[in-house]
Amino acid sequence: MSVRTIPFPVVDEVARHCLQEEEPETVHIEVHLPGRLDPAGLRKAFHEALLRHPRILMREAQGPWYRRRYAWELTERPDVEVVTFPAPGRDALRDARTRALTTAPPLTDSPPVRLEVVERVGRVEGSEATDAVGTTGTAAAATSSPPAAAGSRADTAATTVTSPAAAAGSRAAGAARVGAAAPRERGQATPTPAQPQGTVLFLTINHTALDGPACLRVLATAAEIYSGKDNSPTAPPTRTPEPQPDPTGTPSNWSPPARVAPGTPEPSPGNGLLVTELPLLHRPKGAPYTVNDQLMVSTALTIAHWNREHGARPRPLRITMPVDDRPRDTTMPIGNGTRLVEVPFAPDELATADIQGLLTRTATRTRALKSLPRPQLGHGAAILTAPVTPVAWRAALTRGLRRAAAPWTSTTLLSNIGRIPYPLDFGEDAGRAHAVWFSAPARMPRGLTVTTASTAGRLHLALRWSRSLLSHGDGAHLRDLFEHYLHTTDVEQS
Repeated sequence: MSVRTIPFPVVDEVARHCLQEEEPETVHIEVHLPGRLDPAGLRKAFHEALLRHPRILMREAQGPWYRRRYAWELTERPDVEVVTFPAPGRDALRDARTRALTTAPPLTDSPPVRLEVVERVGRVEGSEATDAVGTTGTAAAATSSPPAAAGSRADTAATTVTSPAAAAGSRAAGAARVGAAAPRERGQATPTPAQPQGTVLFLTINHTALDGPACLRVLATAAEIYSGKDNSPTAPPTRTPEPQPDPTGTPSNWSPPARVAPGTPEPSPGNGLLVTELPLLHRPKGAPYTVNDQLMVSTALTIAHWNREHGARPRPLRITMPVDDRPRDTTMPIGNGTRLVEVPFAPDELATADIQGLLTRTATRTRALKSLPRPQLGHGAAILTAPVTPVAWRAALTRGLRRAAAPWTSTTLLSNIGRIPYPLDFGEDAGRAHAVWFSAPARMPRGLTVTTASTAGRLHLALRWSRSLLSHGDGAHLRDLFEHYLHTTDVEQS
């Protein structure tokens, strides 16, 4: 029987060239449900969902070193069991997060994704991944995380059980460190309660092959098969072409951007992760900017503040923003489907007190960037991956160019998934998703990624960083800064 193969798209090939064992290219998605799932029923539903989206059933084809292309082999069924059920326990969620940061599903097995079902989880907000997989919470906190700044949640984040009072107190302390008011009464996110009977669906994706929105589409299909309920997506926003913004005052892309200033690096390689839940932003009707622009400005101000604290010389910031124009229904192309654009900020823009003006200028830039037709990684990547030489030679060239271009790599990446378009309703017993977190790889030289999504009236933020740049305590402080600057863009509160 012949096996169908398809050449690696440009994005996949570049990612394949630059793989590093120390910092796996993984995307993680965690979907929190209030109830319990039937293991056999979920396995059957997810398997059926894979068959309905056959492009996800792929593995890297073997070939000689002198081949001109990498290729995906499309398989008729999974090579391995995709759905697993780790033993429940107080550290099960933390351990699943750690596995997502340290172990990518292999490209040689179809599909390059795994789904872990973590049951009977406790409190999840503020939990961080650690190296101490399988240890008790006390031991993990003692051995895997450096002392955190006073009042931050990093000192308790190694465990997944944190009291609401402690969390609120540490958030107030964090706000005080950046000059913010204490946590708000009106509109404040209610801390996620302990849910000993809840379930977390934990997707780990090899980003060389797939991205988060594509896998979320497959999970929505599984939810519909499992529950028999409609999980159709909401209508996507429409975009109209925008004129190019006035380049006056816009930093040049030829100038090396600012880097995130080093904090207190950790001795072990890899990524760290922190997740938290925040109130949804308010935006006046008819405002010229979007929630995405508010998140973009908050990210820029957070990094500018962090860099000032660490004595970094002011430089222009550039923030990479994925743009995804794919439909969200069952016709959605599965794979890496986003294109990357960069939003610039001049140093003096980020020192201004005119937040409304900064939001308006940012909105002008992001609208123009989203409306421009552009290859996913730019025109240079398409030339670099042209199959005119053996792929092994192109791999060496790509890695060399990546190192040479490191000073011009953007400062950070902000991936705003937006409102989750699917109900993710798994039926009467398991219920509908009340929280969904994503995180994106945070390899150097960026070393920090910010990912946001909104579900059930809450904003879910994930900060992910390279441990060679930042520590868990640094991540907690960045979260406090982000929350503070998010508050400054909230017009009903500012």
